[in-house]
Amino acid sequence: METMKPVHLPSLQLPDAAVYFAPHFFSQQQSDAYLARLLQEVNWQQESIKLFGRQLPMPRLTAWYGDKGYTYSGLYNRPQSWLPVLLELKEQVEKVSGHTYNSVLLNLYRHGQDSMGWHADNEAALGPEPAIASLSFGAERRFGLKHRFRKDLKPVHLALPHGSLLLMQGPTQQHWLHHIPKTSRSVQPRINLTFRHVQK
Repeated sequence: METMKPVHLPSLQLPDAAVYFAPHFFSQQQSDAYLARLLQEVNWQQESIKLFGRQLPMPRLTAWYGDKGYTYSGLYNRPQSWLPVLLELKEQVEKVSGHTYNSVLLNLYRHGQDSMGWHADNEAALGPEPAIASLSFGAERRFGLKHRFRKDLKPVHLALPHGSLLLMQGPTQQHWLHHIPKTSRSVQPRINLTFRHVQK
């Protein structure tokens, strides 16, 4: 399947992947405004997941908006209606990515102990080569990528600053895992939005 190269976005040049990164996609002023709106307007939820037979709270707050529901980690996300701020952001990432999105998952990392484990966005509902557009607002956090099969490749780490855009598309989710690890540093909250197209 041919992967469209986004407009004016540098590639990370990873094997078996199509990953593009714009660390300053939005200006400081734009990023501050979006962060404030998202913190105030989004209906944040504290979900729980089952691990080792126990129901445990997710180490972050989440919200799901869009046209379709979505299941990951055994948790069904019922869609909430689009907010104007989310539609603004969706339109801007669609312009540069060349893809359209019908849903967005939001994660609020409240402090350094909030995290996301190693995973791939490879659910069947996203299709064989999903295009994921990831926006970050707030505190800079470390983002890791590691190849699922090639042990000769070292993990790749990026700092995701306030107002950055990361695109993962093509075969990326088939071959790479990604995560946001915990940090002992004192960090302010961070919001991440991952726009995607749910097919079924």
